[in-house]
Amino acid sequence: MGLLHDAVERFRTTLKAYAGDETLMQAAVSACANVAVADGELMTEEFETALAGIRANPIIEKGYDSLMLEHALYEGLGRARTRAGRAENLVRIGAIAERSEEQRRNVFLIAADVADHEGIGREEHAALAEVGAALRLNGDALLRRFPEV
Repeated sequence: MGLLHDAVERFRTTLKAYAGDETLMQAAVSACANVAVADGELMTEEFETALAGIRANPIIEKGYDSLMLEHALYEGLGRARTRAGRAENLVRIGAIAERSEEQRRNVFLIAADVADHEGIGREEHAALAEVGAALRLNGDALLRRFPEV
C-alpha cells in the first residue's frame, strides 16, 4: 500500500505544481512577511531573499510567475504591519500544518533566510518561533540543523 500511496502523492504534487498551489504559496509569503517586518523595518535584501526562496520551490515556481509572487508578497507584508494582519498570516501559514514535513520545513527555512540578513535578532527569533509553531515544527532545532551558510 505504501508504494501506491507514494505514487499517488507524487502525481498529486506534480498536478499542484502545474495548477499552482495557492495554499503553499500563501504560507511561504506569509511566513516571510511576518519575519521581515518583525524588527519594524523592511530591507530590500529581505524582500529579494523572500522572492528568491519562494521561487526556488519547484511547486510554487511552476504555478506562479514573478509578478504574481511579488504581488502576493506585498499583500503579505501589508498584513504583517498590524497585529490582526500578522494573525491572519499565521492562519495562512498554519493551513499547511498537515502537509509533509519537507514542505513545512522549506517554508520555515525560507523565512529563516529572510530573518538572517543582519543576524536573527530577538524580534525575528520570536516571529520565527510563531511561524514554527504554526507549522508544527521545532524552529530552534531546524536553525541548529541548517545553520546559515
